[in-house]
Amino acid sequence: YSNSKSCSELVTHSYVNSFFQGKDAPVVSTARAGNVIGGGDFASDRIIPDCVRAALEHHEMVIRNPYSVRPFQFVLEPVMAYLLVAMAQYDDPALAGNYNIGPDEGDCQQAGTLAKAFCGSWKELTGQEIALAIRTDENAPREANFLKLDCSRAKRVFGWKPVWNTRKALEKTAEWTMCYAENGNIRQCMENQIRSFLEDEARELQGGNEF
Repeated sequence: YSNSKSCSELVTHSYVNSFFQGKDAPVVSTARAGNVIGGGDFASDRIIPDCVRAALEHHEMVIRNPYSVRPFQFVLEPVMAYLLVAMAQYDDPALAGNYNIGPDEGDCQQAGTLAKAFCGSWKELTGQEIALAIRTDENAPREANFLKLDCSRAKRVFGWKPVWNTRKALEKTAEWTMCYAENGNIRQCMENQIRSFLEDEARELQGGNEF
């Protein structure tokens, strides 16, 4: 899995070096995110969407690989980072390159821990319990036990850093899910979350070094 991601970057940059040279050549970067979570994701066989379905349908949440560690992050983290990379390389083409966007090391969570945390956020928000069960399947596709991203280049080049930790990301995901379950104003919920994220991001920049 990790090797395929690295190879896609090698293919992209080999193409750039072969065909996109010269003064008027396009500026190309690659960027990839860790495991993204947030409201509106209903994909199959993903830990938080599975938790969301368990919450909405009032059934047991089954965890297959509770000890698998993944770099979970809120969806707005890579979105804003991608815009940052595009803006920066527009001003300075020398900044084009390959960048990883992921959480701080302390926020790389085990899948089981993440599921329990979402269930906690859901109960705190709605008062409703989500039953958890661990069931391993010997015939399931083999998965890597530990995945993380080295985001040091993005941090060094742009002064970038994550804005919301995993707990905050789960709270916002639960908030969106409750709005959805109650047929609330999804657009307003999303706009409020974007506004809150940008405000927190601005405070982070004021407390650190702007690029």
